[in-house]
Order: sequence, then structure tokens, then C-alpha cells
Amino acid sequence: MSQLEPLISDLALILICAGVMTLLFKSLKQPIVLGYIVAGFLASPNMPYMPSISDGHGVHVWSEIGVIFLLFALGLEFSFKKILKMGAAPIVAALAIIFSMMYVGSLAGHLFGWSDMDCIYLGGMLAMSSTTIIFKAFDDMGLRQERFAGLVLSVLIIEDILAIVLMVMLSTLAVSKELEGTQMLQSILQLGFFLILWFTVGIYLIPLFLRKAKALMNEETLLITALALCFGMVVFASAVGFSAAFGAFVMGSILSETVEAQKIEHLVAPVKNLFGAIFFVSVGMMVDVNLIIEYIVPILCIILAIMLGQTILSTCGFLISGQSLKTAMQCSFSLTQIGEFAFILATLGTSLKVTSDFLYPIVVAVSVFTTFTTPYMIRLAEPAYNVVARVLPAKWIAKLESNSAEGTEETENDEMRLLWRTEFKRYIFIMLINSVLCVAIIGIMYYSGAPLIYDLLPEPWSGIVTAFVTLFFCAPFIWALLRRGADSKDVDKLWDEGGNLMRVKITAFGILRLAIGAAFIAFIIGNTLPKIGMYGIFAVIGIAFLIFISPYSKQHSDRLTKTFTENLNVREHQQ
Repeated sequence: MSQLEPLISDLALILICAGVMTLLFKSLKQPIVLGYIVAGFLASPNMPYMPSISDGHGVHVWSEIGVIFLLFALGLEFSFKKILKMGAAPIVAALAIIFSMMYVGSLAGHLFGWSDMDCIYLGGMLAMSSTTIIFKAFDDMGLRQERFAGLVLSVLIIEDILAIVLMVMLSTLAVSKELEGTQMLQSILQLGFFLILWFTVGIYLIPLFLRKAKALMNEETLLITALALCFGMVVFASAVGFSAAFGAFVMGSILSETVEAQKIEHLVAPVKNLFGAIFFVSVGMMVDVNLIIEYIVPILCIILAIMLGQTILSTCGFLISGQSLKTAMQCSFSLTQIGEFAFILATLGTSLKVTSDFLYPIVVAVSVFTTFTTPYMIRLAEPAYNVVARVLPAKWIAKLESNSAEGTEETENDEMRLLWRTEFKRYIFIMLINSVLCVAIIGIMYYSGAPLIYDLLPEPWSGIVTAFVTLFFCAPFIWALLRRGADSKDVDKLWDEGGNLMRVKITAFGILRLAIGAAFIAFIIGNTLPKIGMYGIFAVIGIAFLIFISPYSKQHSDRLTKTFTENLNVREHQQ
């Protein structure tokens, strides 16, 4: 009889335990995620009365793949355009909740005398509510159509994207071992740069590729292609210093804007469910009953911190965002749990060896308890509001109840302000995308193109050719920086009817865009032709003028912009 590999027998044990527990928890009308965690505990060496896994490293690798698939699937459900259409209220509320709960978690860790890294990671875990559990609770209770439920789900979407950012920041912090402001700012800028670059290039190229290959795409080839793109981005993200999960999320969010997004999501779902189950089972394997008993006081205190922190501080966050008191309390009582991202952050801390062994089982225990209490907390929101309404003075209640987003109607009726807000966003969008693309082209030329040219040609021709090639590829994007949208009808209307202050704003943005475009030209000239000296100023002015009037730059910029815009909106138009 042949001997099975340990990983295969471990997988059999994991799936058998997971299958039994999911059926049991489904019959009890409890979240299946909890069934996976219980299955992991039963299959772990911490449960001496059951068979246990023998290859812990292999299961860990499988669980990392599970994280990749979970984040890829999350990206497929995510849309940057949805964030922009939500308005300020969910963004303000999400930021207030995350920062306040991170502070609560960090403070709780310090009170128990834990290390700085344990406190920071605990704060991150407590800041992220569980999207899966709240979705299920709203469905089971028939609340998905309620106004507060829509606001909660919007906040959860923003929390998910901020959780990805938090993962990158914590990874950087784990490597540097210290919280240093300059390095953290550099990491944030690097994150923003690559996020914009990948999204822009991906939205331009991937839909084109999928359209060209459409005749060859059946379910099998589409699935393999989507997974190839996912893992390709995972490798690339890891190569430039980001986590694999971040790369998977980025590729998922790019594919979410294509017409094939829904089909890819359907095809990926079974694979995600399999590897996601293995990940959550691996979470359960970290549960140690002895550690839970030893740390029962911190566990109870953290549960209390989540309950009080979310109900009080999150209510304040929703009030700040412009919601009424009742809506704010309904939203905050729905967020009193931690879930998937807490496990992912705990796994990250463990794999980077920056958190203590006791933190993982504590977080799992807290998550299990708060998951069970979620439906009861949602039901408790309205009775709690009634109590608060009786206790607080009537004037306060009237003021808080009128604290809604309706107060923005005055600005919405102001046509000039609305028009300027639209143009301001467009200016920022143009400057960010085209600046990032110019930086990317310069970087590619500096690290790859220039060494090859300098090997082939002598000075000064090598510098001249390098400058010419770099400027040739940058020209459409520099032209967009200099001129894109400056001669639109909306800008003309703002200039004619907006008054002197509006003219100052438009002029200031025009000068800023000219300065950025000239700075890129000056950087290219200065680094490729260092001996040009004072003549460089005239060279920069001359090149900027040529790009400004160049039909080539305008045509290519228009074509690139048109293709990008069509790809970005094609799914919306099809629907």
C-alpha cells in the first residue's frame, strides 16, 4: 500500500472537520466562519483527543494562498468609483472609527504591559469590523434595505481598503522595528504611487487584452487567465516591497472594472471558498485553551473595549459625518465585532515574528464571542436610543436628530461651487495620474534604458539620445499636465461668471500644472545632460513650448485618455 504525503492526509483531515462543522453551524444558523475556526481547533495538536495535522508548514503555505484568494475576491467586489460616489459621510465616519478604535486597542495593550508592536497590531485588529458577519446578520434580520444598513456597508467598504493600507504600513513597521515619521511618510507615498500606477496601467491594458482574446475565452481559459494575472501581481507587489495580499487585492480591483468581472467572480468563488476555508481552519489551529484561560482577563477587557468603543466612539464618528443620533447609534451597534481582517493581521504579525504568541488566540477568542453577540447588538440599538432620548435634554436630542446631511443643500444649489468642485477633482486627477506615469517612465529609463544606451553610444550622444527617448515617451503625459481640460466650457464658464476669486484659483492651478510639467523636463535634462549648464533653462522652456504646441503629444494624449476612460466606464455602460 502506497504511503500518502503528509500534506494530502492533512488536507483530508482539514476538509472532513470543516465539512462536519460547517453543516453543524449552518443548522444552528451561525456564521460558517466560526465553524471553520472550531474545525481548526479540532484538527490541531492543541486537541489531544482527535487526529491532528502533521505538516504545519504545508498548512501555513495553503493558508497564505487562502489569504491571496480572499483579498483577490474582495478586490473583485470593490470599485474605486463607488468610493468616489459615496460622498464624504462614509469616509469621514470610517476614518473616525478606525483611528479611535486603533487608539482604544493600543491603549488596552499598554495597560496590560504588552510590547509596542503587540499594542499597534491589536489596535489595527480592533479597528476592522467583519464585513462577512455583518452582511449575514443584515440578511438574516431583513435589514439590507434600511438606510443605516446601506451606510454601514459603505463604511465597511472603506474599512476594507484602509485595512489593505494598514497591512502595508504594519509590514513596513515590522521591518523597520520603529515608528519613524519620515520612513512612514515615504512608505505612504510609495504605496500611493504604485497603487495609482498599477490601477492606471491595468485599466488601460487588461481590458484591451481581454477584448482581443475574447474569442479564445471560455470558462476554463478565463479562470486560468484571471488567476495568472492575480499571482503575477502578487509576485510583482512582493518584489517592490508590498505584501502578497495587497497585490491580489489590486488585481481584483482592476478586473472589477472589466465587463468580465462578474463572470470572473463566479468562476473564482469555488477556489476562494476552498482556500479561504483552509485559511480560517488554520486560524482555529492557533487556538490554545490554556492560553485563553491564562489570558481570560485581557480577553474580557478587549471584548468590553470593542463593545463600548464601537457603541460610543463610532456613534460620535457617525455624528461627525452628519448623521442623526438614531442612525448613528444603529450604525455603531452593528460594528461591534472583529473578523476576517483581524485574523489576517494576526497572521501577518505571526509570520513576520513581531507579535507575541498569545495575541493570536486572544484575538480569535474575542472574534468568536463578538460574532455571536452581533445580532443581539443590532437589535439593542433602537432600545438604547430610546433610553438615551429619555435621558438627554430635549434640546440636545432635537439638535442631534437634525444633524443630517440635508444641511448641504445650500452648497449643492450653488452652481459655481459645484462646478468648481468638479473641476478641482478633475485637475487633481489629471495631475496625479500623469505625474505618476512620468515618474514611472523616468524610472524605467533610468534603471533599464539608460545603461543600455550608455553602453552603445559615447558621450555626449548617449545623454542626448537618453533625454530624447525619455521626453518622447513622457510627451503625451507632460502635454496633459500642461493643457488637459484647461480650455473646457466649464472652465470658461467659471472664468466668466465665477468672479475674481475663481479666476485666481484657476490661474493658480494653471501655474502649478506648468511648474510640474517644467519640473519633469528639467529633471530629465539635468540628469542626462549635466554639462549643459545655464543653457538648460532655455532648453527646458523650449522643450515645454514644443510639447505645448505639439500635434503628436495632443493626439497621443487624447487617444490614451479616450481608451482609459472607455475601459473605466465600459462595465457601467454595458449594465
